[in-house]
Amino acid sequence: MSVQNFKSLSMPFKGAIIIVLALSLNLFCNFKAWAGEITVSAAASLTNAFGAIKTAFEQKNSDVKVFLNFAASNPLLKQMQEGAPVDVFASADQETMDKAAASKCIDPKSRQDFVRNTLVLITPKGATNVKSLADLPKINKIAIGNPDSVPAGRYAKEVLQNEKLWEELGPKFIYGNNVRQVLDYVSRGEVDAGIVYGTDAQHQKEKVAIVSTLTGHKPVLYPIALATTGKNSKDGQKFINFVLSSQGMNILAQFGFAKP
Repeated sequence: MSVQNFKSLSMPFKGAIIIVLALSLNLFCNFKAWAGEITVSAAASLTNAFGAIKTAFEQKNSDVKVFLNFAASNPLLKQMQEGAPVDVFASADQETMDKAAASKCIDPKSRQDFVRNTLVLITPKGATNVKSLADLPKINKIAIGNPDSVPAGRYAKEVLQNEKLWEELGPKFIYGNNVRQVLDYVSRGEVDAGIVYGTDAQHQKEKVAIVSTLTGHKPVLYPIALATTGKNSKDGQKFINFVLSSQGMNILAQFGFAKP
């Protein structure tokens, strides 16, 4: 539209055009500000830590918007296998990442172990009837992650099998879809005890008590890798580099994670 034609328009039409131009400029500026977007699928136990890492990462990389997707590791893998657009995958166990590599859902060269965790037995705060694994046969309900899909559940099963308690405790199990659901069952007093990661127990330390740190299981090592189902591996690698940086590791340490 020429300047002469614009001048000939009535004031309402001029106002409408100005509003449209302003909105278009705003959209263009937002597009420039978020030139890149990435989706990070991460184990549920990383929820709080990765939330803080996202904030810090975006402050340093204002042109990249991070979308976080949390669940148990196996369902996250299934999402990628079904074509979900994911740029970074962080699992709570090696087995799930091995499956991701086998199904070509990750770039194996980008895979790195970035933190480790502990497995703990917890009870609702103030409960006194469980002091060790040996007390579990005496109680009614025990929450653990579903071993078929939740890494924390597999670690718990390994521990209880080594203690010859798995079969005996079977009728008492309440399975969670992820480790945070197990934590919620215990924090609300809906079960007598549960097995979660140490970082989860720290998150709800006002409502749950750690009875003991468990052994007799594979090391709880978390791997991270570029996913192949996304479209932004460049910014995905930036995110991984940030997680592995001293700033990223310091944030993870604040949430109870240790270096591998």
